[in-house]
Amino acid sequence: MRVVLVAACALVDRDGRVLIAKRPEGKAMAGLWEFPGGKVEPDESPEAALARELREELGVEPCERCLQPFAFASHRYEDFHLVMPLYVCRQWDGQARPLEGQEIAWAFPEKLRGYPMPPADAPLVEELCDRLTGSRP
Repeated sequence: MRVVLVAACALVDRDGRVLIAKRPEGKAMAGLWEFPGGKVEPDESPEAALARELREELGVEPCERCLQPFAFASHRYEDFHLVMPLYVCRQWDGQARPLEGQEIAWAFPEKLRGYPMPPADAPLVEELCDRLTGSRP
């Protein structure tokens, strides 16, 4: 089974809200909410991939040294195994806006459970609630 490395980010604003994006129609798992990010290309670090994806998807430039490793997901899908490090970023340049047809939302960590997410993303919500707010949803 092939292993796919994807880097994801929880952008956290000054109010403590986390940005999530809804997968647009026509993509796998359309309609589900996820942490922004994407596949790590060959010879690319997860941090570089994340900076590239955040620029392309949201028009923001993260402070690469501000990308803090937070947690990771390891999930077996039907035809591949996903390994996804999740970073937290509290500082970036620009205002997040959807550039690839996706919908975005800012939600407090304890409210994230109300958003349907892909199986690999969902367990990370528990960790975000626990470590960012000190409580589980």
